[in-house]
Amino acid sequence: MSGWDTAGKISIVAGGALMLIGALLWLGSKIGLVGKLPGDIVIERPGLTCVFPLATSIIVSIVLTIVLNIVARLLRR
Repeated sequence: MSGWDTAGKISIVAGGALMLIGALLWLGSKIGLVGKLPGDIVIERPGLTCVFPLATSIIVSIVLTIVLNIVARLLRR
């Protein structure tokens, strides 16, 4: 396999991951999960809204850590 084949496969996987993350963020905003938890900072001004989802980020990090640890343990078998 040449370096271009590997780079192409990595680009496809990275693009798919970005699409999945974007879809989850879009769905989360439609459902009302992003920016609605206690600890999330929302600044609203006329013509500007800034959302800093601190609590949401912590929860997503914990869930992903648990899921990835489970997947890693299953793959080691």
